[in-house]
Amino acid sequence: MELFEISVSYKNENHHFEVRDYMHHEGEQCKFELYKQGVFIASFEPGAHKRLHICKNAGVEEEDLLDLVAEQIESYNI
Repeated sequence: MELFEISVSYKNENHHFEVRDYMHHEGEQCKFELYKQGVFIASFEPGAHKRLHICKNAGVEEEDLLDLVAEQIESYNI
């Protein structure tokens, strides 16, 4: 598992997250888990054309913000 941090600007606010990358993930676990100040926010897994989609959503953040996070993670070509 690797850890890295990302920031996304949404509705004129910067949101900072910790991403846990499970490089060797298997079917029962999502590839990326997203945390904000230690609280689980959501997880993502690769879908068609290597686009990330939400695997689990804790309902803490708006889905539009999560879509921006997914795009940011994708931009790292992980």
